[in-house]
Amino acid sequence: MKVLICGKGGSGKSTLSALIAMALKNRGYRILLVDADESNYGLHRLLGISHPVSLMDSLGGKKGFRQMTGSAFPQTLDAVPFKERIRINEIPGDCITESDGIKLLVVGKIHHFGEGCACPMGMLSKMVLSKLDFKENEIVIVDTSAGIEHFGRGVDAECDMIIGVVDPCFESFVLAEQMRDMATKAGVEIFFVLNKFDEKTIDTMHKNIDHETVIAEIPYMDTIFIDNLEGRELGTSFLEIDPICQRIEDVKHKI
Repeated sequence: MKVLICGKGGSGKSTLSALIAMALKNRGYRILLVDADESNYGLHRLLGISHPVSLMDSLGGKKGFRQMTGSAFPQTLDAVPFKERIRINEIPGDCITESDGIKLLVVGKIHHFGEGCACPMGMLSKMVLSKLDFKENEIVIVDTSAGIEHFGRGVDAECDMIIGVVDPCFESFVLAEQMRDMATKAGVEIFFVLNKFDEKTIDTMHKNIDHETVIAEIPYMDTIFIDNLEGRELGTSFLEIDPICQRIEDVKHKI
């Protein structure tokens, strides 16, 4: 099963992706957490593991990837990555770091000034997710880049379920509506998590997000904020994550 986590920048996507991965691991699943955010470098830190070689870098960077996939280089088409189905344990070992049942795969990052757009990373994310097979006890969690560009790339259509993270911000409400419409067109079920609210903001969030699509509500928590502020591993489990895991299991059983 493949679950995609999305939302606007700062909504808490990466934190929630890490917490879901840890909670599902505690339920007995083996997790592949895919870092598909080209700009955020912090997901590995939240898990307390090292940053692996990115999949893009292992393929020779953007230049090497373009040569493998571009029509201007037909002689290299046999080397196009992920032409065939692939299991999680067949992903190149240097592109995976693992901690206690959670594997981390980083698709690619923007490293240098003027290196160009992140479109090749988006293409590679779609290629990987479209060819990835998994066993019954394996779940793939995909932490996407901020916004809705991944919908335009068609990445979401390769997943079985989308979770939109909504923080107390009007722009987040607008984005949630766009995500819902695009998920419907992609034919993928979408659910929402209300995140980082307090007693002053929760009523407004309820008014702007359809309650039938909300699967969890996670209030602002000092412990999470301080862990992120000081660059520490997330070391605490939260009961608020349980409804998300239960819905993921429900969808998984229907697939």
